[in-house]
Amino acid sequence: METNNNGNKRFLISIVLAAVLGGLLFGYDTAVISGAEKGLQAFFLGAKDFTYTDGWHGFTCASALIGCIIGSALSGLLASRWGRKRSLVIAGVLFFVSALGSMNPEFLFFEKGQPTMSLLVAFNIYRIIGGIGVGLASAICPMYIGEVAPSNIRGMLVSWNQFAIIFGQLVVYFVNFLILGEHTNPVIESIGQGMNAVVAGSDPWTITTGWRYMFGSEAVPAGLFAVLICLVPETPRYLVMIGRDNMAFEVLAKINGRSKAEKILDDIKQTISVKTEPLCTYGMLVIFIGIMLSVFQQIVGINAVLYYAPRIFKDMGVDNEMAFTVLMGVINILFTLVAVFTVEKLGRKPLLISGSIGMAIGAMGVALTFGHAGMEMITAASIMIYSASFMFSWGPICWVLIAEIFPNTIRGKAVAIAVAFQWIFNWIVSSTFVPMFNMHLTPGDDFGHWFTYGLYGVLCVVAAVFVWKLVPETKGKTLEDMTKLWRKDK
Repeated sequence: METNNNGNKRFLISIVLAAVLGGLLFGYDTAVISGAEKGLQAFFLGAKDFTYTDGWHGFTCASALIGCIIGSALSGLLASRWGRKRSLVIAGVLFFVSALGSMNPEFLFFEKGQPTMSLLVAFNIYRIIGGIGVGLASAICPMYIGEVAPSNIRGMLVSWNQFAIIFGQLVVYFVNFLILGEHTNPVIESIGQGMNAVVAGSDPWTITTGWRYMFGSEAVPAGLFAVLICLVPETPRYLVMIGRDNMAFEVLAKINGRSKAEKILDDIKQTISVKTEPLCTYGMLVIFIGIMLSVFQQIVGINAVLYYAPRIFKDMGVDNEMAFTVLMGVINILFTLVAVFTVEKLGRKPLLISGSIGMAIGAMGVALTFGHAGMEMITAASIMIYSASFMFSWGPICWVLIAEIFPNTIRGKAVAIAVAFQWIFNWIVSSTFVPMFNMHLTPGDDFGHWFTYGLYGVLCVVAAVFVWKLVPETKGKTLEDMTKLWRKDK
């Protein structure tokens, strides 16, 4: 219930929940491929007019990331010109179109169930459309939450966005598991030179139908998000930027109470003399830190684990790779909650540094034990430590800092650049993981296994040093304090 002193907590919670549904779709869309990719591969291996090679499959699995780069690059322009809210509505529509199109890429133009090169192009276009939605949501959802949240709980509320991302991944692991049911994924065998074949006796349902249901299942949360986001207000910071001070005050009053709203509005107006300023107004250091936060979040290698989890657990020799994948998803959820409930008490930097050290330990554990007989459980535990450490540190805290570290008048453009770098390096890590992991100095050796995770472990240590030396602590600071911080340091 609204009061003059404390504002309406229910109102704040409701609009944050609507926004974090975009984070859930972010996680859902990026992880749906992990369960669907084998059936999809087997389907296109049946094409008559072209050969569906490992290269084509790798591109198809990663094609959404092309859209993510495009969407994140456009996010600053859209957020500044059309506002945070309308940009998120666009993202929701793109999610919905992508889900239905990926489920039925033959729609209107192609014969149902006949794999061809043209159909592959259409499928990838739908995945890229969804990726654009992911790119927009990944930049604008934390920006939206950061701009409506009171400073004393902003870190916690933005962290809920990361929780939603991981929860979305866990949901889609369960959904894929339930869709698969008693059916089995097709068995693919290599026939040399990057070519594969479906082993005789593979379940035909997963090849013709299963992967379609997995992609199509995203339409439900996508449609819900597109509707709910229409009901939330625009952020007060953006409203001030476009001269709608009265509307901004009403939103601030609902969230913070009328007396606090007056002071917050005054602070916003003092730091927003114009709608935007040149990107380098506050110097290059703040831009560099924002970019490197995004880069380190990716080059520590986490998405190589999240995207290829079933295959990694299978290579470890475990009996039920999907069960281990779901277990990892549950652990990820629990440790993301650690960040949610400690970020305002411990601060951003301690969580990032301790998480980096935990990730380094986990990655080195994988490097030293992977492929050794009798050490499968140690390897699996190391993967869990590595993943859990990311989930209470770089997973949520990177988004918190990106949402709050930039001054108001450059936030849209700066966040867009930082998040675009995130998706570029996501693509680099995802596309290089398999070739690195499969490297051999001599036939049959494990060089690629220990080199890949050893490299990730070293980069985790470098990330800890970067945070210690360069990243400012932002706990308890208002977004307007960022303007004062970087003007002083300029």
